[in-house]
Amino acid sequence: MAALMGVMKRVSTIFRAKANKALDKMEDPRETLDYSYQTQLELLQKVRRGVADVATSRKRVELQMNSVQQSTDKLDRQARDALAAGREDLAREALQRKAGVLTQLTDLQSQYASLQGEEEKLTAASQRLQAKVDAFRVRKETIKATYTAAEATTRINEVFTGISEEMSDVGLAIQRAEDKTEQMKARAGAIDELMASGALTDVLGGTPHDDIQAELDRMGASHGVDRELEQMKAELAGGSAPKEIAGSAGGQAAPASQAAPADSANGGQRSETVFPAEQPSAGEVQ
Repeated sequence: MAALMGVMKRVSTIFRAKANKALDKMEDPRETLDYSYQTQLELLQKVRRGVADVATSRKRVELQMNSVQQSTDKLDRQARDALAAGREDLAREALQRKAGVLTQLTDLQSQYASLQGEEEKLTAASQRLQAKVDAFRVRKETIKATYTAAEATTRINEVFTGISEEMSDVGLAIQRAEDKTEQMKARAGAIDELMASGALTDVLGGTPHDDIQAELDRMGASHGVDRELEQMKAELAGGSAPKEIAGSAGGQAAPASQAAPADSANGGQRSETVFPAEQPSAGEVQ
């Protein structure tokens, strides 16, 4: 039985802790302050109604006192008139009634003083409560403004740091978009490689892929690069002479008829000029 009571106590404690945590998340300090202010206004209104009720009772007692005082004055006047008329018995009766009325007047005066004191106390309490309510209202608005500013600052900082729920969702969406983009790029590159290798063919009107022809095309391209490389090596080995030959028409040697004047200018002796081997031009295919 003791063990069962201990378990029930722990369950109750856990339940209260969970409920307190949930309520703490749901609680808004601004709403709590507004509710407290509303409660204080209701209390102040009750105090004011109490003051009004006491003042009403005091006024009623005051009216009764005036009425009793008038009765007392009337009985006193009647007693005097009866005594003047020689009716001592009638004067005695009037004086006896006056004594009873004076007793009532004394009670009413006591009630009046008590109600007047209560009214003064309630009025003072109402004034103090009004001052507290006004001070609480100013403090409430200050706390609410401070809390709102702090809340806005926190949200802005969470957005800047990317730890807010909204920005976390945006970040995850961006990451998923980038991952899908990279995946599509990788897929497109893989398909291009497969089509280039002949593993895949264009089924929408393209010609069937010929792997033999593709290999021959690659070999032809490789040979063209080799020939151009050999030609560049030969041009570099020729030095400045190939540049002079390249300046002549078509890179060809001058004919013999054009070389004759040069022989006469040298005293009839024929000068022999050794030309380097004719090199093919860069655009010429060997």
